[in-house]
Amino acid sequence: MSTAHGARARARIEVTAAIKEEARRQLAAEGAAKLSLRAVARELGMASSAIYRYFPSRDDLLTALITDAYDSLGEAAEAARAATDADAPPSRRWIAICEAVRTWALTHPHEYALIYGTPVPGYIAPRTTVPAASRVALALIAILREAHRESRLTEPALPPELRPEAERMAADFAPDLPPETAAAMVAAWAQLFGLVGFELFGQFNRVVEDRERFFRHAAAQLAHSVGLT
Repeated sequence: MSTAHGARARARIEVTAAIKEEARRQLAAEGAAKLSLRAVARELGMASSAIYRYFPSRDDLLTALITDAYDSLGEAAEAARAATDADAPPSRRWIAICEAVRTWALTHPHEYALIYGTPVPGYIAPRTTVPAASRVALALIAILREAHRESRLTEPALPPELRPEAERMAADFAPDLPPETAAAMVAAWAQLFGLVGFELFGQFNRVVEDRERFFRHAAAQLAHSVGLT
C-alpha cells in the first residue's frame, strides 16, 4: 500500500467516525426520525455532496449506527460472560449477561432507543444487521448449550399445541437444544429487553424504586424459566 493510499484510507476512517459521532449527537437531540445527512454535513462543515461519498443515503447512515449499537451491546454481553468465573453455575453467567445488557442500555440510552425503541418511519433494517443483532441472544444460547452438555439444564414445560412451533425454533437457531428450551429462550429474551425498556423509557416510574435489585431478581427468574437451576 502506497503512503498516499494509506493516508487516504486513514482520512476516510476518521471522517466516517466523525459523521457517525455527529449523527449520534443528533439522535440524542432530535431522535432518529429527524436524522438528516445534510444537517450532519452542515455541523461538520462539509459540503452536502461530500457526505454522500461516505453514506449514500440517510438509511445507510442509520444502518451503520444500528450495526454499531448492536455490536457494542453484544460486546458488553460477551465480555460479561467471559468475565464470570468458569466454575460459576450457568445461572450466574446468565444473570451477568442480563445485567450487562441493562448497564449498557442505561449508559447508552439513545443508542438503545435506536435499536429497541420506536421504529424509524420508512426505514427497514437490512439483513446485514442480523449478525450484530444476534450477539446477545447467541451469548445466552451459549450458556444454555454449556448447561445442557453438563446435564445442568432442566427442560421447561411445553404445551402440546406449542410443540410444532418450538421444534421449528430449535431447528432454526439451536438444533442441539431441546424444543422446550428453545421456546423458553425466546420468551426470556423478549422479557429481558422488555424489562430494560420499561426501566429506560419510564414505565417503572413510581412502580419500582430499587431497580437494580428488582432487575437482578427478574434476571434470576428468567434463568429459572429456561431451565437453569
